Amino acid sequence: MSDVGFPSASRAATVVPARSRSVAAAELAGIPWASGLDAVERERVQADMRVVQVQAGELVCRVGRPVTYWFGVIDGLLKMSNDSAVGMPITFTGVPPGGWFGEGTVLKMEPYRYNIQALRKSLVGGITAQTFHWLLDRSIGFNRFVMMQLNERLGQFIAAREIDRLTDPDARVARSLAALFNPVLYPGVGHLLRITQQELGYLVGLSRQRVNEALQALQTAAVIRVEYGGVRVLDLEALRRYGRGA
Repeated sequence: MSDVGFPSASRAATVVPARSRSVAAAELAGIPWASGLDAVERERVQADMRVVQVQAGELVCRVGRPVTYWFGVIDGLLKMSNDSAVGMPITFTGVPPGGWFGEGTVLKMEPYRYNIQALRKSLVGGITAQTFHWLLDRSIGFNRFVMMQLNERLGQFIAAREIDRLTDPDARVARSLAALFNPVLYPGVGHLLRITQQELGYLVGLSRQRVNEALQALQTAAVIRVEYGGVRVLDLEALRRYGRGA
């Protein structure tokens, strides 16, 4: 697994990395927190933000590396994971389009405690940690966005602990899918998530065949519809409750 070509924060202002580029105006317009910035803040973000295309299997963040950027997914699908004490991989969550992640790490300026890896070819944006903290110091809208992110993230990881203890594969797939349809953390998803059964299997720790069976059960229950290249949610609350009984 290789790391992608973002420069270190100390060199970001002077070195143009081989693989990253400036953010396009249309890409910036689609970033959920950018709409709350004033003209000065938006100008700094546009000058600071870098965008890079990563291939499946590449790492955006690696355990133990110092934090330099706050990242978000413009297009594609990433996964957040780590290794257990016995060396087995543990997947915490997926990160679909519109998702920004790692704000807790950037706030504390500590090394990464997780890996962020591309499950498919993805487009990832990032602002430097310096610009992240500059925005916190001056933008009420940005502070509100980060506060909401942290609150939703706490709920997400509490739910992830519950998912880990589920023995019913259908319920594991349902709850994991529901997490990817979170409208606060992942506003770019909407009602249709572009994901393959193999990718979903990587996120929930099941085979593609077993994921297919679970998706068929969820479709029969009328909470999702399997479409070409993705999954459409029909009843998000029912998907979140699936397997809990009456």
